[in-house]
Amino acid sequence: MRKRESSQPMVPTSRPTRPPRWYFIPARVLLVTFIFTLLAFAVSLLLSIVGVVIVARIHGVNPDLRIAYRHVALPAALVAGSLVLVAATILEILHYRQSKALARIAQVSR
Repeated sequence: MRKRESSQPMVPTSRPTRPPRWYFIPARVLLVTFIFTLLAFAVSLLLSIVGVVIVARIHGVNPDLRIAYRHVALPAALVAGSLVLVAATILEILHYRQSKALARIAQVSR
């Protein structure tokens, strides 16, 4: 094990911490919700198209892909988007409150 060459204690660099901004919460929540809703729509659409094509092949008919869009992918994306909106809102508010408390602690400890 090597000794530290400097005799001075290591002091973390202290830069001023800025308090969290509440107006960033809705922007982050909407961005995350939009991205996850699009992702849920794409995945559910892919899986439903594969399912419709397989069922159509089994029954020997032409696949009606409108079913995949209207009855599977869109409702799945709406449900996933709603869940993500609620979860992201809760998580962002918790993160904001934690950041606010930590900023207060850092301010008091100076």
